[in-house]
Amino acid sequence: MYPKKSYRKMESSGNYRDEDSLTGFQVVLSTGGGDPQSEKEEKSKPFSPGELAKQSRDGPVVSAFKQAKLEKEAQKNWDLFYKRNSTNFFKDRHWTTREFEELRSCREFDDQKLTLLEAGCGVGNCLFPLLEEDPNIFAYACDFSPRAVEYVKKNPLYDSERCKVFHCDLTQDDLLEYVPAASVDVVTLIFVLSAVHPDKMHLVLQNVYKVLKPGKCVLFRDYGLNDHAMLRFKAGNKLGENFYVRQDGTRAYFFTEGTGRRKPLKNR
Repeated sequence: MYPKKSYRKMESSGNYRDEDSLTGFQVVLSTGGGDPQSEKEEKSKPFSPGELAKQSRDGPVVSAFKQAKLEKEAQKNWDLFYKRNSTNFFKDRHWTTREFEELRSCREFDDQKLTLLEAGCGVGNCLFPLLEEDPNIFAYACDFSPRAVEYVKKNPLYDSERCKVFHCDLTQDDLLEYVPAASVDVVTLIFVLSAVHPDKMHLVLQNVYKVLKPGKCVLFRDYGLNDHAMLRFKAGNKLGENFYVRQDGTRAYFFTEGTGRRKPLKNR
C-alpha cells in the first residue's frame, strides 16, 4: 500500500468521534488529506515499500540546539512565510461542509445561528468560503501569525458583524481574553496542530476546551502518517517521530488515529 495524495477522509476510519481521550467534547477527524504547502505541486508518484521502510528507520538528526531555535522562532517563520506568499499560496477550501456534516447536523433547527472558532485561520482560505456558504454562522478566528491576521482583516469579505479575528498563540495565550467561556458551538483545527510541537498540542486542546459549549465538537483535519508530504522529507529534516521541518523553518507533524490519547482532558 502507499499513501494517496488527496483531500478525502482516510479509508480506514472516515470521520469518527474520539470520546475517550478528550472527555467532555467530541473530536471529529478527517485525515489523510494533501499537504497545503504542496497544493501547487503535481501529483506525486507512488512510494515503494522500500521507501516507506527507509522513512520509518530514519532517526532524529536535527540537533537539540536547532530544534530549540526552531521552537523559539516558530512565529517569525510563519510570519515570513506569509510575507513571501501573501494571500496567494493556499487554495480556498470549499470542502468544509462536505467533509464535516456536523456543521449542519449540530443545529437543532435549520436557521439556527452557530458560533464557530477557527483556530489557526491563516489568511482566511477556509473562513471566508464558510461564511459565504452559511449566512447563519458567526466566527471567531485567530492565527499564530500577526501578518496572516492582518491579511484577514484587509480582505474585502471581512465583516466585523459576522467575524472577529485576532492574533493568538494557542499554546500560551488564553482564548478567554477574546472569546466568552462555553460560547462556541464548533471549533475547527484544520492543518493547524501539525505546526505545533507535539509536546504542546495538549495545551491547544485545553485552550479551545474552555470556550467550547459542553458536548460540542472539534473538527480536526491534518496530515496522516505516510502522506506523500511526509515521505518527501529527507533525513536531515527530521525532528522526531513523525515530526519534520521544512526548508523555510515551518514544521509539520503527521498523525495517526491514536495520537494524543495519553493526555486526556478532565470533564467539566
